[in-house]
Amino acid sequence: MEHSIDKGTRPNYGVLSVLMIGAFIAFLNNTLLNIALPSIMMDLQVGPATVQWLTTGYMLVNGIMIPTTAFFIQKYSVRRLFLIAMCLFTFGTIVAGLAHVFPLLLAGRMLQASGSAILMPLLMNVMLVSFPIERRGTAMGIFGLILMAAPAIGPTLSGWIVEHYNWRMLFHFVAPIAVGVLTIGFFLLKDKKEKVNLKLDVFSLMLSSIGFGGVLYGFSSAGSKGWGSPLVYLTIIIGMISLVSFIFRQSKLERPMLNFVIFKYPMFALSSAISMILTMAMFSGMLLLPIYVQTIRGISPFDAGLMMLPGALVMAFMSPVTGKLFDKYGGKILAITGLSIITVTTYMFSTLTLETTYQYLMILHAVRMFGISMVMMPVQTNGLNQLPTRFYPHGTAMNNTLNQVSGAIGTALLVTLMSNRTESRTAAFLERSPETSLEHISVLAMLDGINFAFFISSFIVIFALALAFLMKRVKQEEEEDSYETKPTGTKVVV
Repeated sequence: MEHSIDKGTRPNYGVLSVLMIGAFIAFLNNTLLNIALPSIMMDLQVGPATVQWLTTGYMLVNGIMIPTTAFFIQKYSVRRLFLIAMCLFTFGTIVAGLAHVFPLLLAGRMLQASGSAILMPLLMNVMLVSFPIERRGTAMGIFGLILMAAPAIGPTLSGWIVEHYNWRMLFHFVAPIAVGVLTIGFFLLKDKKEKVNLKLDVFSLMLSSIGFGGVLYGFSSAGSKGWGSPLVYLTIIIGMISLVSFIFRQSKLERPMLNFVIFKYPMFALSSAISMILTMAMFSGMLLLPIYVQTIRGISPFDAGLMMLPGALVMAFMSPVTGKLFDKYGGKILAITGLSIITVTTYMFSTLTLETTYQYLMILHAVRMFGISMVMMPVQTNGLNQLPTRFYPHGTAMNNTLNQVSGAIGTALLVTLMSNRTESRTAAFLERSPETSLEHISVLAMLDGINFAFFISSFIVIFALALAFLMKRVKQEEEEDSYETKPTGTKVVV
């Protein structure tokens, strides 16, 4: 599929605004829920292993849905996909807000996930085809500003709502906004699209769902169930076999559901590798820092959210700046500088103590987020820039899918490292100081486990830094005449 672009035509900012607002509230709702999990456990009387399905289930649905978005973007118009996605998200939000039992809440959460899984690749694809390559960095930077604002305000807003209202207010707050965006989109979005004779390969969909779903579930469960659990390693093995079969089948299809040929473009393949490694390392801050702050230091959820707010704001407001720098200097210098900052700050997080000050944590986290802002969007944009236009849906779908998988792997890896280190240090401390209270020993052992996980994360980032030196500024590859799928034009208008 090829979206038609006139280089002299001004992008339709009204359409882009509607799509961005839709993606923003989907991102916001995801970050809102994390801090409310303890309240949900108490209210619905479920344990940690059950409540974690609100995040694991969300990730699973995304992992299953996102690979299909390349097909949907080629088959259907922007208007139809946006309205379907927002209907699913809005209905899921209303169901979750009214849920009085956990299964109903989980069902609403999964409906939200099915909507948000369509929104992100759809928006990125429209962004890519709306701007010429020389202006794409600035455009993606503004896109990053909008989306990074969600995690910036999410934890703080969630902490305030949970402390003053019931956790259901998180969904009641989002629902009317979602209804408003859906209504605006219904009247504002109008697009013309030629009919496309594409049929979804059901067997590919089954393989993709089992493959990505199995890998995501296996790695997500490893942190709580342990790597020795048959449920963990069997689902990962089944998932990997299904993924290999899925990739092999796509190579044989004339019109694949997800085209793995895009990895023959070296800068796209390199950007995917860097993004996956960075996503794994990012979870060290997103996962380990809240555990340290709330569990070890006893800081309230609201204050923990406030502590992370400056970093999220820095990341949000730096996105347009790094976008402009990308257009001017390319992605290599930004990636090397940003990854160097991330490496140093991640290592500094591996030296936390029981006396580390609140201000130190806030500043260090903000500097780390500054580094991340210089890497994520420029690296992905540099890789996507090399792809011919017809591969944009496949490139955006692939990036989002790999981020989900690497996020699950990173979470499982870091939780396992932290848990194993905590257990071994607990035994060592007990043997060395048997007269010390078990509670104090547990705190010291967990602190050591968190520091160890951060330490390993710093080496993971070094690997991404080494890869960044291989980056090159690219030009878009020419369309190949041998490609058998004829392009279809899509024009989005107001």
